[in-house]
Amino acid sequence: MIKNYINGKWVDSIAKESVEIHNPATGQVIERCPMGTAEELAAATAAAKEAFKTWRRTPAVDRTVYLFKLRDLLEQNFEELAKLVTTEHGKTYIEAKGSVRRGIQMVETACGIPTMMMGEHFEDIATGIDSKAVRRPMGVFGVIAPFNFPAMVPFWFWPYAVAMGNTVVIKPSERVPLTQVKVFELIEKAGFPKGVINMVHGGKDVVNAMCTHPDIKGVSFVGSTPVAKHVYVTATSHGKRVQALGGAKNFMVVLPDAEMDKAAATAYESITGCAGERCLAGSVVVSIGKETAKEVEDMVVRRAKEATVGNGMDANCSMGPMISQAAKDRVKGLIQSAIDEGAELLVDGRQGVDQMPGFFLKPTVLKGIKAHMKIAKEEVFGPVILLAESDSLDSAIEWINSSPFANTTTLFTTSGAAARKFSYEVDPSMIGINIGVPAPMAFFSFGGSKDSFFGDVKAHGKQCVNFYTDTFVTIERWGSNANVWSHK
Repeated sequence: MIKNYINGKWVDSIAKESVEIHNPATGQVIERCPMGTAEELAAATAAAKEAFKTWRRTPAVDRTVYLFKLRDLLEQNFEELAKLVTTEHGKTYIEAKGSVRRGIQMVETACGIPTMMMGEHFEDIATGIDSKAVRRPMGVFGVIAPFNFPAMVPFWFWPYAVAMGNTVVIKPSERVPLTQVKVFELIEKAGFPKGVINMVHGGKDVVNAMCTHPDIKGVSFVGSTPVAKHVYVTATSHGKRVQALGGAKNFMVVLPDAEMDKAAATAYESITGCAGERCLAGSVVVSIGKETAKEVEDMVVRRAKEATVGNGMDANCSMGPMISQAAKDRVKGLIQSAIDEGAELLVDGRQGVDQMPGFFLKPTVLKGIKAHMKIAKEEVFGPVILLAESDSLDSAIEWINSSPFANTTTLFTTSGAAARKFSYEVDPSMIGINIGVPAPMAFFSFGGSKDSFFGDVKAHGKQCVNFYTDTFVTIERWGSNANVWSHK
């Protein structure tokens, strides 16, 4: 049974229940995760609150020393972390390495907090009166991470929070906690003061306790839209700041002037990479015109048929398994619903996988997708390529904007005018132009809109300073000082 990390120590959970952790490629149980309690969350929060008293007074340049140490340790353990991601999540080793690299980039960016956190000063806002504004840490923040990027997503939040002088309590996904256990071993080795960073394993009980605990000032969350909304409503009703990143339905539009080979290859990879289990994955490929649709169809079908699924550590496989049997069954159900509603099945990824160990599903290609279909409305979170046609860019944009989700969207084109129109008019707030996965780098902010994001301030980038700090403004007047230092 894996342990919690509270106040600088590894401690056994008092939880009476636990869940199995599987290797999705084999189906074998590799560990158990305790389903923690509100009491454990309270203990971690108390430790973080106490640590905040001295951590907030530690100069920012000294706080970031620990992050520099951690960055080096992450590099030294890079391959082990990537292997852990593949083992407990299933994504291919090259995909796992990419996610670990993005996590390290977050730590590197957070090391720049002394510059990012600078305040403002202005002399003589009125005669003899000056004003200054400084950003101060607020206290304890909670982080609730999803299963699909065990190494990367927690780094979207906590390095920035602690660099600014806050303390944190992290709840990894109970499905994939092993990578974070290793990360916390490195956190301990980096020498962070006790209580600054804590980890409590569990499920909904820990989530609800985090959202309601009076000493937690804010919550950062990534997961499905229903849970994101629950976290947002619950935590804000208890006076907390919340950034809750939810689900997605990402449309990819292909114009006739696009570089077709690259567009089709990029769209295919966007949808099937990481077995489709990422919030930035493409879903519906909308081709403008029949000729464009036929070209995209031929290229995508060929790639889907050539795909090889297997253990992510096998360099010869192009796609790993899904996270669980339940996830696989859900996606299979969505595929069948599309067929029942009139979609044409071009490649059936359900075939030849049930006899394999683990939770595999091959790429599936469905043609003739219409806006009213269930699969065109819901987040699939699996390797299912949905092909649709539209008669114009305007109608494609209208379809995109009719979705309640607005995470990302992509346009494939060689026209600057079309790209500008698309970027200007679409609702999703992360936009790709000839980019299949428009994931902002650590120094840009990350987050969708509408039902893909609940809150006011996005993750990482410069906006994170606004989320993890409060602004204090001092207005000063010291009277007449013309002769203060004069000597007669």
